[in-house]
Amino acid sequence: MAELKVTQTKSRIGSKKEHRDSLRSLGLHRIGDSVVKPDRPEIRGMINAVRHLVTVEEVD
Repeated sequence: MAELKVTQTKSRIGSKKEHRDSLRSLGLHRIGDSVVKPDRPEIRGMINAVRHLVTVEEVD
């Protein structure tokens, strides 16, 4: 199963509550934090909501 490496690149200060909640659910707390998550529709949806604050790489 493919996995996604998600890295927070921008601050969540000034963003909407929904965006802050998505970052928290992904496990990202500060700029530079990275997490590896399974490539599932729920995770893709959270990443899509905050795509302007994160970068995504596919990991095998």
